[in-house]
Amino acid sequence: MTPDVITSLASHAMYITLLVASPLLASALVIGLVVSLFQAATQINEMTLSFIPKILGVFAVLVAAGPWLLETLLDFTRSVFTGFPQLIG
Repeated sequence: MTPDVITSLASHAMYITLLVASPLLASALVIGLVVSLFQAATQINEMTLSFIPKILGVFAVLVAAGPWLLETLLDFTRSVFTGFPQLIG
């Protein structure tokens, strides 16, 4: 196993991680921004007001994009396991 192969595999793994995490993080960011604007406009400083909508939004995105996220992870896992004999040899 050469360092180039390990670097390529690690790079692809980081790309898949970014690809899978980005919808969840983006939804939390957008919801946090909207709630912060609402809190600034109404001067309500309640911590749970920003926490609960983020949880619900991330859960909704997870339910909606879950099949795609799972398929992406499974494709990467399959490619690693099927290519493992070539990596060793």
